[in-house]
Amino acid sequence: MSNQLQNTSAFNSATWDFQDLGNSSPVRTPEMRPVAVNPWDIALCVTGTLISCENAIVIAILFYTPTLRAPMFVLIGSLAVADLLAGIGLILNFVFTYMLNTEFVTLISVGLLIAAFSASVLNILAITVDRYLSLYNALTYHTERTVTFTYVMVILIWLVCIALGSLPLLGWNCLRDESSCSICRPVTKNNAVALAVTFLLVFALMMQLYLQICKIAFRHAQQIAVQHHFMAISTTKGVSTLSIILCTFALCWMPFAMYSIVADSSYPIIYTYATVLPATCSSVINPIIYAFRNPDIQKSLWLACCGCVPSNISLRPRTSSDV
Repeated sequence: MSNQLQNTSAFNSATWDFQDLGNSSPVRTPEMRPVAVNPWDIALCVTGTLISCENAIVIAILFYTPTLRAPMFVLIGSLAVADLLAGIGLILNFVFTYMLNTEFVTLISVGLLIAAFSASVLNILAITVDRYLSLYNALTYHTERTVTFTYVMVILIWLVCIALGSLPLLGWNCLRDESSCSICRPVTKNNAVALAVTFLLVFALMMQLYLQICKIAFRHAQQIAVQHHFMAISTTKGVSTLSIILCTFALCWMPFAMYSIVADSSYPIIYTYATVLPATCSSVINPIIYAFRNPDIQKSLWLACCGCVPSNISLRPRTSSDV
């Protein structure tokens, strides 16, 4: 993200020379001079393409499968939409940077990325809350957690994220005062710190909820003495899955969040790219963790691709408490 990640002069030695490519239509400025393309921007664009393809598949499956309308799948669909927009934002950022580099499109691009990634994180939190409630209120969950309630929660999430994404356009940017820029231009240092601290609070809440989920799961295992061995194995597997989810989330986002707090625009650009790229990879991993692991979605995907369902896919209805 060259616009948002300061200038790319530090990478001039690693850029590509397009002058000898004949009619291959290199990227050019309005003066028709070749532009050096930053390899890190290419990596982000490729990541955005992969994110878009993955999440487009998830959205298509949920849209064309009438049986996937439970609250759990509404949240998974909202997460897929957020990640899809994040992927599109990364692609547009690359296009805008090298073909249409103006202040307005810079603000549009960064606003889209802020809204999309914020929605991605908040939807993951909503899925975590949904899993906790499905265990904590197991007897009344299906009567209390209606699809309407879930849609209201999703709408609130998106309203908050759209408001966050609109802030740069509303003047909360550093285009007029470069000294106040964060590591992601044109976001100001104060705004970047606020977003990073909010992320840390979300992560702390997720850890607490997953800890409670583990406690409830172990308590259920102890209460069912006849199925103790089976439940112990199932619970151990569930705890391992939760650990993978939390560790993946932390490894993707924690470096960027911490770096946003301590660094500013004067820091070397390579560190910014090195922390931004893992954060974007979170949207690559989300469909695998929250969608493609689900037997119902796997079944729909197999039916759509080859018209059959492998025997090793569980046909047991999956609930929100399953991890």
